[in-house]
Amino acid sequence: MTTTSPSDAAPSRPVAGVLWMVVTGVLFVAVTASVKLTDGRVPAPQAAFLRYTLGLIFILPMIPAIRADKLCWPEIRVFTLRGAAHTVGVMLWFYGMSTITIAEVTALNYMSPVYVTLGAVLFLGERMALRRIMAVGVAMLGALIILRPGFRELQGGHWAMVLAAFCLAGSYLVAKQLSGRLSAATLVAMLSIAVSIGLTPFAWAVWVPVSWYDLGILFLTAAFATGAHYSMGLAFKCAPVTVTQPVTFLQLIWAVALGYFMFDEGLDSWVIIGGTVIIAAVSFITWREAMVNRRQVTPQAGETKF
Repeated sequence: MTTTSPSDAAPSRPVAGVLWMVVTGVLFVAVTASVKLTDGRVPAPQAAFLRYTLGLIFILPMIPAIRADKLCWPEIRVFTLRGAAHTVGVMLWFYGMSTITIAEVTALNYMSPVYVTLGAVLFLGERMALRRIMAVGVAMLGALIILRPGFRELQGGHWAMVLAAFCLAGSYLVAKQLSGRLSAATLVAMLSIAVSIGLTPFAWAVWVPVSWYDLGILFLTAAFATGAHYSMGLAFKCAPVTVTQPVTFLQLIWAVALGYFMFDEGLDSWVIIGGTVIIAAVSFITWREAMVNRRQVTPQAGETKF
C-alpha cells in the first residue's frame, strides 16, 4: 500500500503519471472482475485467504527491506491492529463482490478516502475547513444516490461494501502512524502477512474444496492487486495528485462496461451519477490538500484497497 506521495514536489512527467494511473485503474478493475469469475463458489473468507496467501510470493523480494527497517514490538502491535481492520474489510469486500454488481462495488470503493478524511479529524487531530466539510457532504450524497435507500431493496452486499470501506479506511489511518519511519515495501509485506494470519480461522471455518480453475483465478487476483499498487506508486512519482486523481474516474467507466459486456449486469445510470459525484468530491479534497501544502491525509482512490 502506498502511504506517501511524492506528488507534492514539482512534477516531472505528468503524462507518464496519467498513463501509469490508467494502468492502475485497469488492474484494479481486473481484480474485481477476477473475483467475480469465481461466482460465489468459494466462500468470501476462504477466497480472501487464498488471495492473500497466494500473494505472499510477491513479497519475497521485499524481505531485505523488512530486515532493514528493524521492526520493534510497538510497531508489530500496530501492524496487528491494522491487520485486524483489514481482515474484516477484505472479507466484507469479497462478500459484496459476490452479491452486487462490479459497478456498485467500484463506486462504493471511492468512499474510503472520504472516511479517511473523517477519521483523520476524529482520531489524528486534523482540522477540517468548511470546504472539506462540504466536499465530504457531497460524497455522502453520491453514496446515497448509488444506494437509494427507501427506493429499492438493498442487499447484504451493499451494506457489506459500506462497512468494508470503513474498515479499509481504518487500516489506512493505522498505516499512516508508521509511514514516516518504515518503507512502503515493509508496509505492504507486513499487511499481507498479518491479513493472511487473520483470515486463517475464518477460512478454516467455511473451507470447501477448491478447483484448480478457481485457484488460478485467485492467484491472478493477487497478481493484479500487486501490480496495481506498484503502478500506482510509479504514477505518484511522475505526477502530482491533482493530475492523477481525476483519472480514477475511468475505473468506474471500465467497471460499468465490463459488468455489462462480460457479466450481463445491465447499465445503472444512478450508479454512474453517484460514482461521479463521489469522485468529484474526493478530487476536490485532494486538490485542496495540495493547494494548502498540508501533509497528505486523504489517500488516492485505490490506496485503501487490498
